[in-house]
Amino acid sequence: MISQTAEYALRAIVYLADQRGSPRTTAQIAEATQVPPGYLAKVMQSLSRTKLVHSQRGLNGGFTLTRDPATLPMLEIINAVDPIRRFRECPLGLPAHETDLCPLHRSLEEAAGLLEKKFSETSVAQLIDVPGDQKPLCRFPETPEKPRPETP
Repeated sequence: MISQTAEYALRAIVYLADQRGSPRTTAQIAEATQVPPGYLAKVMQSLSRTKLVHSQRGLNGGFTLTRDPATLPMLEIINAVDPIRRFRECPLGLPAHETDLCPLHRSLEEAAGLLEKKFSETSVAQLIDVPGDQKPLCRFPETPEKPRPETP
């Protein structure tokens, strides 16, 4: 459906949106979103280049969103790191097909169009504005969880 890179970018942005402007380091984001830190660093660079996040070095530094989550659609985040593949012409380069796609590629194109539509209609704010334990990734803990007692 979407690449792992796009999913990691979405996790990071949703996490930052849930932090309400408090800067978070790559390590903090990686731990909360369960994304490998090295991979996340590259994703955050892409998001920074496209100005979806701002990075501040030094004490109390970290990443923050540059936009209001209510005006940031999922599709913009996906497009910043790895856009959804579209089939506007024959990917095999068959001259007989040109822009008249075969049934397989037409179906893939239609599905990609539906994904883009859904992702463009869903804002980051909608992803975090949910009841308690239904937050993305189940929840982003503000404080470390207490260890669960072991059962015999």
